[in-house]
Amino acid sequence: MEVRIEESWKQALQSEFDKPYFARLVAFLHGEKDAGRTVYPPGSRIFRAFELTPVDKVKVVILGQDPYHGPGQAMGLSFSVPDGVPAPPSLKNIFKEIEDDLGIKMSGRPNLEDWARQGVLLLNAVLTVRAGQPTSHSNIGWQEFTDAVIKYISDNCDGVVFLLWGNFARSKRDLIDTGRHFVLEAAHPSPLARGAFFGCRHFSRTNEILLNEHKTPINWQL
Repeated sequence: MEVRIEESWKQALQSEFDKPYFARLVAFLHGEKDAGRTVYPPGSRIFRAFELTPVDKVKVVILGQDPYHGPGQAMGLSFSVPDGVPAPPSLKNIFKEIEDDLGIKMSGRPNLEDWARQGVLLLNAVLTVRAGQPTSHSNIGWQEFTDAVIKYISDNCDGVVFLLWGNFARSKRDLIDTGRHFVLEAAHPSPLARGAFFGCRHFSRTNEILLNEHKTPINWQL
């Protein structure tokens, strides 16, 4: 199958596309469609994070678990929803931490494409989900694929800041060469973490690291 993905990522990950697990993954998604099931995000958005943040632009990785499973929410970027859709609770907490950390006012705009275009890879570990059924696609092969993405960045880029929020994201730490990259860990921004995310100061700390690495810091304000 011809995978439609940004060219630098296509070259970087071609060996993954050629593996049997990826063929099974594609077949599963076709089966979902043939069965009349709704899958999020739309097919054209599954690889949106890669489209907006080519390999050589990656400065920060924010790892999510799987896409939002409600209608009109998932857009192929972790934690992000399209303009006009109410910000989910985790995203609201991210904005609150940014305001407290950086002393700026966020507009509340929930679309994080501006971050992606600045080099923030907004990567979900699982890239699709069945409507109304969270984690329903967590065992179809996506994690093998996105683990390979993380490993590729670790092996081929330098000075990337990985933001790992919550136990699931933290479980990916072993894929990252901490000798050449930076890992910041915190509780998940979900309200279920009861505010443990607040005070992590990951946004100012990320920019301090980027400046020390002679890279342009991220303008987090939306």
